[in-house]
Amino acid sequence: MATLTYHGHATFSIETDGGKHLVIDPFFGDNPSCETSVDDVSADFILLTHGHYDHVADAVPLAKRTGATVIASHEIAKYMEGQGLTTSPHHIGGGVQYPFGYVKMTPALHGGMLELPGGEAFTTVPAGFLLELDGGQRVYLAGDTALLMEMQLLKGRVDIAVLPIGDRYTMGPQDALRAVEFIEPKVVIPCHYNTWPPIEQDSAAFATAVGDRARVEALKPGATFHF
Repeated sequence: MATLTYHGHATFSIETDGGKHLVIDPFFGDNPSCETSVDDVSADFILLTHGHYDHVADAVPLAKRTGATVIASHEIAKYMEGQGLTTSPHHIGGGVQYPFGYVKMTPALHGGMLELPGGEAFTTVPAGFLLELDGGQRVYLAGDTALLMEMQLLKGRVDIAVLPIGDRYTMGPQDALRAVEFIEPKVVIPCHYNTWPPIEQDSAAFATAVGDRARVEALKPGATFHF
């Protein structure tokens, strides 16, 4: 059984059946939703959906401390290589088999700036990730994105969908509901909401709207989900 931990905003960690530790979009120290220190997090692999500060702020220190491999778009991976880190570059539609499972980079519609020192030359497209973990679990991490017609291609291929619902910068609840209809996952975990006032949302109302289309797990920061 794998364990997913929500650290607040859009930061997650996953421990796979095989004992590998994945961290998605590490944003700990400046994350007002998070009480976990980056120094207390284990990581074998770090997955970065895009370069905005609230998704990459702690990627470099975490990778340097743990020796984790950074999985990201080619441009972000090149930046991370310049920081002395081990990387595995992807791009949209491309997948790689890792010790913990298969990872495919999926489309997202958002901004591409890399908001780290010296990152101006490494602007790239944003992305999501489709994971097929070593225990057979299929997880879709949408990243920061608007609703995309391409999400319909994921129908029947996703057990757990992690979707932003904050609106303003990403999908809001109504578009996230359409995404659920497109994808038909078994479980939906909302993220990227309630971190700051401009993205406040009612996760209970979202769960009610989803109804019997999927099981909604609105995790509080620090909570875990076993699957």
